Amino acid sequence: MTSLFNNSELFTGSIIFLLIAFFFSAFRILREYERGVVFLLGRFYKVKGPGFILVIPFIQQMVKVDLRIVVMDVPSQDVISRDNVSVKVNAVIYFRVIDPQKAIINVEDYLQATSQLAQTTLRSVLGQHELDEMLANRDMLNADIQTILDVRTDSWGIKVSNVEIKHVDLNETMIRAIARQAEAERTRRAKVIHATGELEASTHLTQAANQLAKEPDAIMLRYLQTLTEIAGEKNSTIIFPLPMELISGLIKSTDKTTK
Repeated sequence: MTSLFNNSELFTGSIIFLLIAFFFSAFRILREYERGVVFLLGRFYKVKGPGFILVIPFIQQMVKVDLRIVVMDVPSQDVISRDNVSVKVNAVIYFRVIDPQKAIINVEDYLQATSQLAQTTLRSVLGQHELDEMLANRDMLNADIQTILDVRTDSWGIKVSNVEIKHVDLNETMIRAIARQAEAERTRRAKVIHATGELEASTHLTQAANQLAKEPDAIMLRYLQTLTEIAGEKNSTIIFPLPMELISGLIKSTDKTTK
């Protein structure tokens, strides 16, 4: 009799313990950045949170979704540019879940799906541009990739806020070719600048010659000034050109004296 009474107490205590455990297991606490997608007997019920929520065990199931911004590194992708240059490109994307219901119901794993879509989109967009555009117009390419990803992930309840291309790696042969191209471009610019300077100098010299031609004595004063500057340098030998007008004047004076 005593054994039966003890068994009854043990059974009652077990039932009470299970009821208490069942009662407390229904309570959940979600942080401010978390939401719970609740299913009732397998069917979508509602999105709950944040804070203290109630989930009935065995009848309701909840899947947590983090609403914070996710920083995802896109692995290096082999890309062939429009001008047939092979490069390796690495990027990073910033996105977050804005609709937990779509992120859980419409796609199996939204993180993996977003990563794969980012890789294919990166190859597709960069393959439409030449190497010079990849190196010089990164902001434009980032905006194009971000727009495409944002549109395609909208049905998954995901908002892509930013895309940044981190590295564009080239092989050694292409690096040397780019270096030679840059050197040739600098040489071309130097020659153009030198030719432009010669053109401007010849223009000013022509104007100066025309101005000096108006006054015959002006050229003589210019020669004397140049001679003064040369003499001030304490040179032992001075080679100084004489104007033909001065020589012709001396010849004429000598002829008159002879006659």
